[in-house]
Amino acid sequence: MLKLNDIVFIVSAIIFNISVSGVYLASKFKNEDLLQTFGAIVVLLSIPFTISLLGYLKKKAEKKIIISLVIILLYLALEIVLDYILKIQFRDILTLHIFYIIVFYAAAFSMIGVSFAINKKWVLLSY
Repeated sequence: MLKLNDIVFIVSAIIFNISVSGVYLASKFKNEDLLQTFGAIVVLLSIPFTISLLGYLKKKAEKKIIISLVIILLYLALEIVLDYILKIQFRDILTLHIFYIIVFYAAAFSMIGVSFAINKKWVLLSY
C-alpha cells in the first residue's frame, strides 16, 4: 500500500517528466511563453521533492532513497541557479552543459530508483 509520501513523490516524478518534455518541445519550437511556464513548473517541483525527502528522513527510509532525493534536489537547485539566478546561457558553454547533463541524468535515474524502491509497478507509470 502506498503512503502519502510515496504518492507525492510519484506524482512529482510524473509532473517532472511531462514538464521537462514540455521544456524541450517549447525550446525546439522557440515558444518562450511555454518555455517559461514549463521551466517554472520544473523548478517549483523542488517543493514536493523536499517534502518527500523530509518524509523519508522522518520514517528513516533506506539510504539510497535519501541520496536519490538529494541528487534530485541538487539538480533542481542547479537549474534554479543557472537559469533563474545567474541567467547565463550555460547550454552554450560546453563544460557547464556537460556537467548539467550529467546531473540531470543522475536525477532522472534517481527518480527511477526511488520509484522502483516504492513499488515496481509504479516505475512504468512514472516513466
